[in-house]
Formats: sequence, structure tokens, C-alpha cells
Amino acid sequence: MPVPFLSGILKGYRRMKAIEIAQRLAQLNEIDKAVKAYKVALTEEPDPTTQMEAAAYILQFGKGEDYKISYTFFRDLYNRGVFQENILEIMDEAFFEPNLRLMKSRYDRNCKYLSKYPYIFRSDFPEFEDLPLRFYPYDDNSYTPFDMEAQRFGEYVNFRDTVIKHNFFHDLENPILAEDVTSQYELEYLRDNVRKSEDVARENHIYLYYNSWPLFCSYLTCLNLKPLLDSRKFVFLFEGERCKYPIDFKEEFGVDYSQCTVQPVRVGEVTKLVWHTQLSTHNGGDFFNEVFDSHPNLLCLPSMMMYNVEESIKKSREAFERVSSLKQALECIEGWPPQTIEELYRMRDRTDKDILVAIFLNNEMATAGLDRESRIVPAVFFQPHFHNIVYSLQVDEKNRAVLNAANYELVKKSPVFQGFKYIKTFTPMRRFTTSHGATVRFMYASALASNKEDKETKSVVSDAISERVLNRSFMMDPDDRLYHDSVLVRFEDGKLNPKATFSALSAFLDLPYTESMSRCTEGGKDAYIPGNAVGFDPASVYKTYDEYVNDSERQFIEYFLRDAYEYYGYSFQYYDDSAVDQEKTEEWISGFDTMNHYIIETWKEVFGTIKLAVDGEERDAQRQQMLESFLDDMYKNRVRIVKILMRGLNFINENGQPLRMMPKLELNPALLEQPLYH
Repeated sequence: MPVPFLSGILKGYRRMKAIEIAQRLAQLNEIDKAVKAYKVALTEEPDPTTQMEAAAYILQFGKGEDYKISYTFFRDLYNRGVFQENILEIMDEAFFEPNLRLMKSRYDRNCKYLSKYPYIFRSDFPEFEDLPLRFYPYDDNSYTPFDMEAQRFGEYVNFRDTVIKHNFFHDLENPILAEDVTSQYELEYLRDNVRKSEDVARENHIYLYYNSWPLFCSYLTCLNLKPLLDSRKFVFLFEGERCKYPIDFKEEFGVDYSQCTVQPVRVGEVTKLVWHTQLSTHNGGDFFNEVFDSHPNLLCLPSMMMYNVEESIKKSREAFERVSSLKQALECIEGWPPQTIEELYRMRDRTDKDILVAIFLNNEMATAGLDRESRIVPAVFFQPHFHNIVYSLQVDEKNRAVLNAANYELVKKSPVFQGFKYIKTFTPMRRFTTSHGATVRFMYASALASNKEDKETKSVVSDAISERVLNRSFMMDPDDRLYHDSVLVRFEDGKLNPKATFSALSAFLDLPYTESMSRCTEGGKDAYIPGNAVGFDPASVYKTYDEYVNDSERQFIEYFLRDAYEYYGYSFQYYDDSAVDQEKTEEWISGFDTMNHYIIETWKEVFGTIKLAVDGEERDAQRQQMLESFLDDMYKNRVRIVKILMRGLNFINENGQPLRMMPKLELNPALLEQPLYH
């Protein structure tokens, strides 16, 4: 389908191809329109000659990041074996040569640093011109390598991509040995999360092994090693030097770390957050918290209400702002040991993140299983909790479905989350019809409890079924930092195949899979929450909550979440996979008897407390009218939602970015105890 500006042109040139239109516009010096037409031609024409012409024009006359389109097509055309001489000349002139001086100076600087570094055993650095890889800048952080021997472009490399791809910390018995790590972000992560040998009173360097010395040197044109080398934490090994691991530092360098004293973890050392999301309801969040409780490398607390966390941080921040000396701080601030108070007091750039770390680090429950002599810094395991998770659904000016969750915006903008340099995110998922039934049960029980208490504020059952089909917390903007390094894990997998699930989840989170994860605890003690299945008991997997959800409601949920059912491996239990039209959806809505029952029953309590100016039968009639008006509005909203969803299950965020499915945690088939749940 042509882009809007071309519609009128195409009416007059129905027999013309996009490339012909672009050429004509270029002849007329309609540069901006020609660029747009050439972009269309790139998508419509597989012909290499057309693509070459379009890419060349866009590179010359495009604006902003249009050059990236040309860059990509040039790279791909070259690897297809067409126009290679011309393309390499263009790529050199446009992308390599303007950055040549910078990359050469970076290479020379890194070689200089390494030549003086004590824990590297080679110094035969190749000349810049002899390196086997040449890197063509794509943007500030991304490059495409060109193999000089194979004469071929590789895939994009983003040296600062905020993803930890390796499971560096799977085994902490010995010093960390990492192979062929070329990510600046991952190297900094290792530096920041592996403790100093002096702090753990044993040899604890990070051994970086590279299979090829020349290839390693090639990456020195893109990396910045100085902040890494300053830490003196790294040992570099190449090719046949792997046998040196681990080095006896006492014998080799005269350093005996066993003479040091183990140091407590400092607030400033903690830079990693494991965010356990609660962006849906009754997905087994407590179960996951219990599994990770008492992990030796985590500061772990049960889920906490977000507003309570913010209030605690606020009070602590104000306490430090009130004191004018360390002595006063030690006298006035309670609840923390002197070393924590002193560290926070002396921080010039103290943040909410630092205060949260201090809260966790000095909480007995959070540190119940902490290995204080571990080789790595513990991560904060945090699940901010909300009373309810509600997504709004709107249609923008381009007729696109826009999803927004106010709760997530709070998390996203929170200084706590912004303060962590490294964030790993996982989201639990439970079969939607099951979690919906559990949600209605909880809402109803909460409403009954609040209504029994003589409070001004009454709890009610909301339209949980509408909230359920709009709650697409499994979809994310892949460029969103909080979700950039994320995975979705199914509740059913955790219950039925715990070892396979939690060993895979540990690997993703870059944690060792430990014995503590074979038990469900809270503060190191056996956990039991009334109403929940105990530990790994799979009973909750098979609950249907028939009292709280009927088949019409279940069919509605399954149909409007059918994309997630397919993507995450759930089979339909109620929807028969048949075609659905507007009439069918209205039939389902008319059958929401169970949902409506709980809504009406709890809202009657609310309407019953409303003071009216009339008495007697007239008052009752007015209250009935109010209830009917409320139910009518709810029905109209359900119909509105359906009309939008019937257009297709494609969504964007408020910034217009397409939302995508969060990757699913994949389990090792060899570790499965039972067949995968469907």
C-alpha cells in the first residue's frame, strides 16, 4: 500500500512503478518526495539495480537517520555479491574514512594501556592497517564488522547494548572465566559486579579468554579499556594461555589475598536490579518470590506496595537532609549500622536507589540467605506491588490502538529504577482464565472484608474481565530500557518443572542456580500464604475457579488474548477457534452473568452508603437508577473495547512505538520432569 503522499501521484501514473515515480520526482528536483518514493521502491523492488539506485539517492539526499536505510541495503547487497566494488568505495567514503582517525587513536590508546598492564602476557600488537576486522560505524554505539580475509560484512554489533547475554556467574566456586567477551556493557558489568580480591580475602580476578589474539586486537578500535583496566580486576588470556587459569597470585606476583579481611558489601557496590514485575494480577508472584528468597546472591524481600517504598525512601532522604554533620547523622538516624549511615552521609550524589539498597542491605529478611563472602556483589530482587493493574485503550489520530498503564509509568519514571545501571526483568504469566478467576475471588473477598468494617471507603469488584483482555503486560517496547533485557516465565512451568524452569531463569538473570531455590521460603523460613498452594504443589495449576468465572467470560478472554495463547504455548480450553464477528462478541458480553453478579453485589453496598436528599421509595428508586446508569456505562465501555480489538491485536505505546511480545523463557528439555504444560 503506497504511503499517503504518493496516493495522488499513483492515480496519475497507475502503470508506473515506484522506482519510475522516484526517478521522475528526482528529475523535477522534488528531493523530499523523491526520497520517500525511493524508500517505497526499496520495499517493492527486489531488483538489485533498483535497490542500489534507491540506496545511493537516499544516502545523498536523505535527512536525519535516513542514512541507516542506505547503509543496511549496501551491506546486504554487497554480501549478495552485487556491485561490490562500488559499494565498498561508498561505505569507505561515507562511513569508514570519516571515523578513521578516531578509531585509530582509540586503538593506539588501548594498546598503550594494555602494554603497561600487569595482567596481560602479550604485547605483539598488529599494526592498525593489518587488523583482520574493519569496523564501519552505524551510529554512536553500533558497528558492522568487515572480515578482511573473507571480504564479507558481518551482523551489527552494539558494544553498549544493555543486555547481559552470558551467564557469567553460573559457578562461583572458582574465579570467573569468561570467553570472547567484546561488549563494553558486559565488561563494565563484570567490573562492577565482581568484588575485589582484597574485599573477599581470596584470589578473585576476572579472567577474560580470547580464542584469537588478532581478532581481540580488532575490537580495540571500538572499546574503551581504560576504565576497565584501572580496576586491576581483569586478567587477559589468549589462545594457548588458557592453561594459566587460575593464576597463583602469591607465587606469580607476590600477593597473598588470604591475609586480607573480608569486607561487608557497601551500598555503592550494588548496581544490579532484578525486577520481578507485577504488571498483572494473580500470576503466582508470591510463588516466585518464595523461590528466590534466601538466595545467597540476592537482597530479596516479598512484594512491597510501591507507595510504601517511596514513602520509606522519602523519610530516609529527609533525615539525611536534616543533619549537618556525620556525628549528628550517627546520633539521629536510626535503624542502620554506623558504616551504612557514614557511607550514605558521605555520598555526594546520594540517590533514591542508594537508599533502597541500604534498606535491603540492612534488613534481616532481605539478607536471610546472603553469602557475605561471595565473589560477586548481591543484586536487589524487587517486586513493587500495586492494588490493581489497569490498562487504558485508546485510538490515536492514525487509527492505531494505544495501550497505556499508569502503574508502569510510575515504575518507569521512578528514580529508584533509573538509578540502577544493570536491570534484569522477568514477568510471570499464568493461564489467563485461571488468573482472572483468582482475581475475581480476591476482589470479592476484599470487598466483603472492607464492607464488614465500618469504613468510609468501600472496596468493590471492578470490571476485571475488561481489565484482563486489556492487560497486555507481556508486550513491551523493545527499546524500553526496563524491558530491554527481559523474559517471560510461565507459572505452570515453575510448578510442574521447577528445576528446568528455575535453572533457566537463573541463567537468564546471571545467577547461580542454588539449593535454596529448591524450597519456597520467606526470610529463610517455610512460607505459607493462606489461600495459596504450598511450595511446589501443582494444585493451583489446575484450579478453574468455576464460582468466579463462567464459560462465556472464558471464551471472551481466550479469543481476545489468542495471540498470547499461541505465542506462549497455551491451548484453548473454552474458545473453539471458530470465526468471531461483532454479533458473537455481543452474545458473549450478554453472558457475563458471573462477572456482573459480583460487580452488582459489591456496588450495591457503595450505592447504599450514598446520602441522598430524598427518602423512602423515592430514594431507593434513585439508587436503582444510579446503578442501572453505572451498568449501562460499563456495557458501553465493553462494546467500545471490543470494536477496537476486532480491528486486530496490534498495539503501540503512547510514543507511537509498536509493542512486541516479550521473549518466553525456554527450558532445557533434558531437565523436564513432566511434559510441558499446554
